[in-house]
Amino acid sequence: MAALIPLLFSGCAGYHVGSIQPHFMEGIQTIAVPTFRNETLIPHIEVLSTDTVIRQIQEDGTYKVASSLDTADAVLEGEIMSVIRRPSRTVIGDVQATQEFDMTLEIHYKIIRKATGETVDDKNATGSTSFFVSGDVNQDEVQAIPLAAQSCAVQMVSEFGEGW
Repeated sequence: MAALIPLLFSGCAGYHVGSIQPHFMEGIQTIAVPTFRNETLIPHIEVLSTDTVIRQIQEDGTYKVASSLDTADAVLEGEIMSVIRRPSRTVIGDVQATQEFDMTLEIHYKIIRKATGETVDDKNATGSTSFFVSGDVNQDEVQAIPLAAQSCAVQMVSEFGEGW
């Protein structure tokens, strides 16, 4: 009977509690996130997107956000490439007027290992949302941008946090 007890617990021998980093992020514990560059014509979207990614990194918990570049193991550089608004539903009875839009935000990002200067990850992340027109389409678009940024941040952090 005593010989069976080790066999019962041997199935748990390879199990780890907590986050497991992808191989390319090995040795990176802290990430500095400077303000992203904005290649669009939408003002102040770079601060909103950067803050959203920082919050997502903190929520994910795989990495810590460094308070300065000096204390970081890696730097996450981002560039907001585009924000595209496409009509998805017209007003019933008026095919010229749009009732609902789809919005896609694209961010190109790189993760650079500070010790070597090596780029360990270099990808694009996209986030999308939809919004209804309630009056002023520009104001409705401004209110939808944080949702697209959140969707993009989730994809980005999943890619370098979990490797997918």
